[in-house]
Amino acid sequence: MTSPRQSRADRRLATEARILDSARDLFAEKGFERTTIRAVAAAAGVDPALVMQYFGSKRELFTQAVQAFPAPTGAADSDGLVDQLLASLGLKLGGLPEGTVAMIRSMLTDETAAEHVRAALGRQIESVGAALPADEDPELRAALVVTTLLGVTIGHQFLGLAALRDVPADRIAALLRPAVKALTGQSS
Repeated sequence: MTSPRQSRADRRLATEARILDSARDLFAEKGFERTTIRAVAAAAGVDPALVMQYFGSKRELFTQAVQAFPAPTGAADSDGLVDQLLASLGLKLGGLPEGTVAMIRSMLTDETAAEHVRAALGRQIESVGAALPADEDPELRAALVVTTLLGVTIGHQFLGLAALRDVPADRIAALLRPAVKALTGQSS
């Protein structure tokens, strides 16, 4: 039995996905400045001209490769919201999505990447704030939660701080849980 042939559109989508996956990996490993279109093309097994044809520029490739994952949304109970917040930065999973790694690695050396991170964090803050009691500074509390988790994640996954490096992600999440609950105004 023969398998059905892929349509031209399906092949294009598969090639585009392969390019984006390769770009995510390289941006995460090397950052924006040190990643080249040639390197992305080689990793994806395509011609550099095809990368440019699909994405137009390195900047557009980066933008599409690091699209933020959906910001956490409110949960019906405080434990659900806290779980969602801790999982959103990879603390429970032990790693971050490659697009997030690429954004974080590039945000200190590239203003466009920094703006992308600001916008993504702003969406997370807005989303978390919407789930918090309106009478208790929800935007400030949400900003403190999001940036605290970001800081812990950077210390754990990027800097490899000795105090965090060999600790299982679930232990870090367990220790952070009371602080996150307090900041979200959802202490028991």
